[in-house]
Amino acid sequence: QVQLVESGGGLVQPGGSLRLSCAASGRTFYTMGWFRQAPGKEREFVAAVTWSLGRTAYYADSVKGRFTISRDNAKNTVYLQMNSLQPDDTAVYYCASRSGSIIYTRASDFDYWGQGTQVTVSS
Repeated sequence: QVQLVESGGGLVQPGGSLRLSCAASGRTFYTMGWFRQAPGKEREFVAAVTWSLGRTAYYADSVKGRFTISRDNAKNTVYLQMNSLQPDDTAVYYCASRSGSIIYTRASDFDYWGQGTQVTVSS
């Protein structure tokens, strides 16, 4: 079993930055991902990272160049650094994990989910 707890959400002005954290308990050699869901929209993939030393990362086109996913296996924590935030980034952000050593991008591929953290980008 894996339990995930997100933190770091909040209100930020357009152009600002936030860093989300996801603390995992249990097994850590899992692929970790971030998804987001805005009101009235489906949950969408944001970024994912493998657990291996190579730490392959993959991003949705909408966040590429602005967001960075990273993980610290010693701390069982994955991060999402979000820069140049825009109102369209407003959503509840979810951390997710699943077993395996490759990148997954579909929500249905992930087995474990956190409770979500709200990110609001507004002036």
